Amino acid sequence: MILPPLVKGCFVRRDNRFRATVTVAGRQAWAHVPNSGRLRELFTPGQSIWLSPAGDPGRKTAYDLRVVKYSGTLVSVDARLPNPLLAEALTDERLPGFTYPEIRREVTLGDSRLDFRLSGPEGVCWIETKSVTLVTDGLAQFPDAPTARGRKHLSELMKARASGDRAAVVFVVQRADAHRFSPHGQADPLFATRLHHAAAAGVEIYAFTCNVSLESISLAAEIPIALL
Repeated sequence: MILPPLVKGCFVRRDNRFRATVTVAGRQAWAHVPNSGRLRELFTPGQSIWLSPAGDPGRKTAYDLRVVKYSGTLVSVDARLPNPLLAEALTDERLPGFTYPEIRREVTLGDSRLDFRLSGPEGVCWIETKSVTLVTDGLAQFPDAPTARGRKHLSELMKARASGDRAAVVFVVQRADAHRFSPHGQADPLFATRLHHAAAAGVEIYAFTCNVSLESISLAAEIPIALL
């Protein structure tokens, strides 16, 4: 996936969930943060960041915060990207075992809207994607804050599996330095427990790293799951 043209800046502070103060070319500005996670390890004063100009003169935030450089690693912080990244991989048939002739996005299931409904001669497969930015010593973890929405999605996937459909959750680690994935029980023990239950119920769990540059981002390697 090609990223929009980016400009370099410096992180100053996070004002609220979706807005940060940054500096670009020595001047302070507001940037939209397209991620509701805490990202505390990434958002520290003085951190090098890359932003895309908003292009809308009427918008309060002049930029979208896209990439952070953390310990020498480029990290995409845009939580909107895992869905189109997976769509791109599914369309190009780059995910073994997920070749379905019909791919629908943002489909309602129960009380939730899941990212994908795949269908074909083999039946129906439901997929929900999750954006991961937290990596510690090679271990990617999700979430970094309590997520009632994430727990609800897992429950819907379990119901789909119980009805006979295939179901999967895909954790997209938007950086290249992870070697395995596990749920972050300290941040949300209920999510970690529900992910264990989902696995036991037959929901498939996958995690992929990403190749991130200042020009593009793409799915890279699948990494093993450690349900601690």
